[in-house]
Amino acid sequence: ERSLANLGVDCIDIYYIHNPETQLGKIGRAEFNDRLLKAFEALEGAVAEGKIELYGTATWNGYRNDTSAKDYLSLAEVVEIARRAGGEGHHFKVIQLPLNLAMTEALRRRNQEVEGERLTILEAAQRLGISVMCSAPILQGQLAENLPPAVGEVFGNLASDAQRALQFVRSVPGVTVALAGVKQIP
Repeated sequence: ERSLANLGVDCIDIYYIHNPETQLGKIGRAEFNDRLLKAFEALEGAVAEGKIELYGTATWNGYRNDTSAKDYLSLAEVVEIARRAGGEGHHFKVIQLPLNLAMTEALRRRNQEVEGERLTILEAAQRLGISVMCSAPILQGQLAENLPPAVGEVFGNLASDAQRALQFVRSVPGVTVALAGVKQIP
């Protein structure tokens, strides 16, 4: 309700649960899954009330980590929890995670399993019908300049390293959106 009022809208397009994997440092996987189910049930209720269209998880490490990491998230398991909350027509349809020239795990690490096949998170999301929003495409400005010359050769038609870093993310198969933030100058 507060988000709707603050934004001055009747419906929020995408509602994210932010960094849920951080809870796994304090609670066990079973309790985590139960909490996620309850959150998804509440979000399905918000969809039914017309307050949100879709929901998802915005993560930093969860979907990028090795499967042995305590805060690892399996997208197939999260989607299954969404099915339990909302049925086959659930509204868990989007994830957010970092992807950039320095953080390429989403593109190269095969840490997700879908129907017995090891996939990257980007491949798994495509298989499961989940859109991927990529955060930190220029890594808080760290990739806005001084990129290796090879990057300039690949994206030579662009005027700056910031544009090249952003285009890298935008051109990765399976990426729906590259979320470029802006730094507020006081």
